[in-house]
Amino acid sequence: MSLVERISDQRILNTTWQLNTMTDTETIIAARRELWLALAPLWLDREPSEKDYVRMADEIDRHDLTAKQLEWIYRLELSPVLAKYQASMVGGWRNFDEDTILPQLVGHCKRLTPWRRRLWLLFSGLTTMMTRHRWGTLMELVLARRGHAID
Repeated sequence: MSLVERISDQRILNTTWQLNTMTDTETIIAARRELWLALAPLWLDREPSEKDYVRMADEIDRHDLTAKQLEWIYRLELSPVLAKYQASMVGGWRNFDEDTILPQLVGHCKRLTPWRRRLWLLFSGLTTMMTRHRWGTLMELVLARRGHAID
């Protein structure tokens, strides 16, 4: 990766985390609630249906985020919180309770200091490995809708 690409990624990382400057819970929920809830089925015990993927893509389209911004949200906002449910031995993670998930996601985002972002980025391979194939399917759909080439 060239220096220019690394600087560009760092700018995206910094601008994506506008949530860090938001300390009010209601502001964070207003900014991310619908997107988080739409993407949460990626961590369910069952494979998302075609209808689930379409609903996720529709919500992504409403937020007007770049593919890189979406990747950061997936890796740094959602995966650290939701991966523990998917890896749980208890099972029964066939649905999620919005009242349980949202406070955990908001609390996590409020604690995302610059060094914690880097720490979660370092461990994001572990927290995303069980959903990476689902994320890839979703991003193919999103990029195809936008008319971008799929790598």
